[in-house]
Amino acid sequence: MTVKSLTLPLDQEKISELRAGDKVCLTGWMYTARDAAHKRMAEALEIGEPLPVDLAGQTIYYVGPTPARPGQVIGSAGPTTSSRMDPYTPALLREGLKGMIGKGSRSAAVKEEIVRNRAVYFAAIGGAGALIARTIREAQMVAHHDLGTEAIYRLYVERFPVIVVNDTVGGDLYEQSLRSGHE
Repeated sequence: MTVKSLTLPLDQEKISELRAGDKVCLTGWMYTARDAAHKRMAEALEIGEPLPVDLAGQTIYYVGPTPARPGQVIGSAGPTTSSRMDPYTPALLREGLKGMIGKGSRSAAVKEEIVRNRAVYFAAIGGAGALIARTIREAQMVAHHDLGTEAIYRLYVERFPVIVVNDTVGGDLYEQSLRSGHE
């Protein structure tokens, strides 16, 4: 299977061409956010406050990177379970978020919003945080500094490996795998 190379931020035309199961390498800028940062962003939207970063067209990687060792850009940077962000995700998709990276399946409500907002959900390889960290060339903490590793970071990545799980037309790699008898 061919690996597609995409530049971040994601282009709507390229997103629309992706299908569940596509292997992709991402290069460019993305944000990180986990549970605590998602909760704060959702609370800000509820009371009409601006988000700490403009999510229009952006991708969020669900990761809380470990501190960098001397000479490293970042520590281990493996994905966290995406379903923990599901209560907050629909509102962020409506704010223009176009890509999400994590591990595990998404709720029916999130999958509906992915289709409605023409976005994409990618899976990164769980348990490979040190390997994934090698694709991260720059890391800048940009918001919610008090959250430590759960703060929002801006990362520059080169050839960051992911696979499309949920696409703009409702494709779901996990459901397809179950139907075909693979786990």
